[in-house]
Amino acid sequence: MGCVHGKCCIRYPSSSSSSDGDSGRHGEMKPFNNRHILTQRSLESVPVPSHKFTLQYSVLTQHGYYPDTVDRENQDSFCIKTQIQGNPDVHFFGVFDGHGQFGAECSNFVKDRLVEILSSDSTLLDDPLNAYTSAFLATNTELHDSEIDDTMSGTTAITVLVVGDALYVANVGDSRAVIAVKDGDQILAENLSQDQTPFRKDEYDRVKLCGARVLSVDQVEGLKDPNIQNWGDEESQGGDPPRLWVPNGMYPGTAFTRSVGDSTAEKIGVIAVPEISFVRLTPNHLFFVVASDGVFEFLPSQTVVDMV
Repeated sequence: MGCVHGKCCIRYPSSSSSSDGDSGRHGEMKPFNNRHILTQRSLESVPVPSHKFTLQYSVLTQHGYYPDTVDRENQDSFCIKTQIQGNPDVHFFGVFDGHGQFGAECSNFVKDRLVEILSSDSTLLDDPLNAYTSAFLATNTELHDSEIDDTMSGTTAITVLVVGDALYVANVGDSRAVIAVKDGDQILAENLSQDQTPFRKDEYDRVKLCGARVLSVDQVEGLKDPNIQNWGDEESQGGDPPRLWVPNGMYPGTAFTRSVGDSTAEKIGVIAVPEISFVRLTPNHLFFVVASDGVFEFLPSQTVVDMV
């Protein structure tokens, strides 16, 4: 269930060098004639006039390959909103990976409401960290109160807010944002978010304090010793990762420790509070990629950057 956004930052030409008299109009999105090599879709662009560069971006979403359920629904969704609050320097990109019976409904609800709530916050530009956190929590509450049954369904969310030459990356779950950094003659991948799973000791400790049992499927089914609380690393043990279970039941079995929705899992420590990182762009920052674990579960960050 991979959903990818590829964005690159480039200097845009001055109006005097363009044959199109409207090309410098702030906030105007114009498709490029070329296509992104991976998505095979046209590149869109939006200028960031305060720092004289243009964001180019492309998007691809498709369901993953499941041999036993080839017609499985794609529960991913994405959101691109330019000129937040009418400001030509503020733009939003997000990927939402739904899960559970009503995962598609949850991801679509969150991709619409999160950016709406964020955009309506008058403190956004003065205090983006607080505005981001408030928007996630408010969206989570609205999803609980909606007609969508999020008892055992929800969505992860990985989002990037561009404010001039600054990136604010807010993450809930196990999707990921990665930025490509030029270092000499190399282009290196630098993670902008950390996957929130029980592989992380801090997240493991937090959910254990909330009453969660943390076990792999083999452990919870009695095939492996449940007292062994060491699952190695995420890349080598991704096939049977540690999951969260209620104290006396075989549910919900979430492999992440944060999400929006999942009201049952909330009772054992799954929260909608985002982790937020900040990056000041430099000429060495070439592009960033925002994608669900449908990509990063199978491809390391560096491989993804190399592909772009």
